Amino acid sequence: MKKLMKILALVMVAAMALTLFAGCGEKPATTDETTTAANGETEAPAAKLTATDGVLVMATNASFPPYEFVGDDGAFAGIDVEIAGLIAEKLGLQLEIQDVEFGSIIGGVQSGKFDMGMAGMTVNEERLQSVNFSTTYATGVQSIIVKEDSEFNSFDDFFKEDGSVKDIMIGVQQDTTGDIYVSDTVENGGVGGDHVTQYKTGNDAVQALVSGKVDAVIIDNEPAKSYVSVNEGLKILETAYANEDYAICVAKNNTALLDAINAALAELTAEGKVDEIIGKYIAK
Repeated sequence: MKKLMKILALVMVAAMALTLFAGCGEKPATTDETTTAANGETEAPAAKLTATDGVLVMATNASFPPYEFVGDDGAFAGIDVEIAGLIAEKLGLQLEIQDVEFGSIIGGVQSGKFDMGMAGMTVNEERLQSVNFSTTYATGVQSIIVKEDSEFNSFDDFFKEDGSVKDIMIGVQQDTTGDIYVSDTVENGGVGGDHVTQYKTGNDAVQALVSGKVDAVIIDNEPAKSYVSVNEGLKILETAYANEDYAICVAKNNTALLDAINAALAELTAEGKVDEIIGKYIAK
C-alpha cells in the first residue's frame, strides 16, 4: 500500500511539472508583440497612425477661403479639404474635420486631440518647435488689404521718415503668420504689437477695416481676394508682404503618420491631383 501511495505521489508531481513547463513555453499574443513573417523573420508591430482606428481627424479653421470654408450646402469645402480627403483615401481612412480656432490647432495636434492640422498653415521655426510638418503642397503670399482711397501703397508707407511707425492700426487673424510677422518689432520687419489688433477670423479683421477700426489688414493673398470681392471699396496692394509655404502639421511623436502623409502627397502630386485641386479654386 505504501508503495502504491509513493507511485501516485510521483505521478502527481510529474503532472504538475509538465503543466508549469507548458505555461512557461507558450503565452497569448498581444497587439504590442512582434510577429513572425512567412519567411521566418521577425516583424515589428504596425505603428498606430491615428488616435481612432479607421478615422483621420483633421483640425482646420473653416474661414480661410479658398483653402477651407463652409459651402452653401453647409459642407466643408476648399483646397485643403479636398487634398485631405484624397490623403485619407490613400491611407484607407475616413476623414473627419473639426472646425476650431486657428490658434488652437497646434496645441490640439500636440495633445493628440487631432491627428493633423491643415489650415493654410505656414511652416516657420516657431511652429517647428511644437510640431512636425509634411512636405509643402502649396505656396502662399501674405498680402495687405486697404481701402481704395488709402494713402498706403506698400508696407513701407506704414513708417515715418525717421523709421518709426505712423499712427496706424493693422488688423490680423490671431496666431497666423501675418499676425506673427507684423506684431514683431520694427527691427525684425514688423510694426510692433501696439499697432496690431488681433481677430479670431480673417473676416472679422476685414470687417474692422470696412468700419474704419483698422487702417489695413495683413492676410494670405487668396483669402484676401475672396474678402475684397465681396466687400466694396477695398483693394489689395500690389507689393506682397511675405512669401511662404503651406504644409500639414503632425505631432512630433507620430512619425508613422507623417511618413504616410508624405507618401500620399508624393503620389497625389505625381498624379497631378494636387495641381488639379489648386487650379480648381485659384485661377492662374
